[in-house]
Amino acid sequence: MSVPTKWDARYLGPVPHDTSYYAKCMLGGALACGFTHAGITPLDVAKCNMQVNPQKYSGTAASLKLLLKEEGSRGIWKGLGPTFVGYSLQGMFKYGLYEVFKDTYMNAAGPDISEKYKGAIWLAGSASAEVFADIALCPLEMTKVKIQTSPTGTFPIPFATALSEMNKLKVETRFPFGSLVPLWSRQIPYTMAKFFFFEKIAQLFYTHVFTNPKETYSKTTQLGITFASGYIAGVVCAIVSHPADSLVSLLGKAENKGKSVGTIAGEVGFATLATKGLSTRVVMIGTLTGFQWWIYDTFKSTMGMGTTGGK
Repeated sequence: MSVPTKWDARYLGPVPHDTSYYAKCMLGGALACGFTHAGITPLDVAKCNMQVNPQKYSGTAASLKLLLKEEGSRGIWKGLGPTFVGYSLQGMFKYGLYEVFKDTYMNAAGPDISEKYKGAIWLAGSASAEVFADIALCPLEMTKVKIQTSPTGTFPIPFATALSEMNKLKVETRFPFGSLVPLWSRQIPYTMAKFFFFEKIAQLFYTHVFTNPKETYSKTTQLGITFASGYIAGVVCAIVSHPADSLVSLLGKAENKGKSVGTIAGEVGFATLATKGLSTRVVMIGTLTGFQWWIYDTFKSTMGMGTTGGK
């Protein structure tokens, strides 16, 4: 990229934000989300079953113990394949397109408005990126939830077989995009909170705690700030997006076949949607988000692109 003669957001970081930069961000996002989501599959299985069948699955530890008793170790790793592939694709678009949209919106707004309304830029960029990320994720998420919440023996567990079965059940499951609207309602607020609070918390760290220029701190220190900012942001994300997450899980329940999102929400009640499985999800998403940002920034740092966030 040739250096522009006027202000350009793509040149504000340590390296120019060219096509190669965005491509590397997409790869970093895929690594960050795919491996972290796959690694917490047992917690996800427990959480989904607690949401769908709270009478049987009453708590995280109890649910994992029951799943192990009834289905063995295979029972707590159900849905690993679609989880890894789906969230790798989601992370690729979430992180990569966030960088694209953030630069685009900053350039459209100009330097003064971008600085004054920095938070609005973060929110708009993350929301825009998540729209596309969820389109990529939706078919895999629907398959994952169906695998994880179906009674033993009623739905195939192997990834390819499960996808094939979902395709056969298009009318019943509304595959591949039947859960897209509730997924958007869960993931867009989640991602807006994830990126806004991460950027804001990192900014506060570099403004009030680590007050020297960012580049004077070691990569270990910068990545520690990244993890702490990501973890705190993840706790907020979990609370904001939990009701919609519960709805996504309930849509995969056989008894809810053909019911609208509004009908399911009315039957279950907002209090249950907002609280059932929340403690598990807070731990899960806090840790998950912290490690996602850490992996993403470790990758960026290794590629010579610098870490995310600052004053």
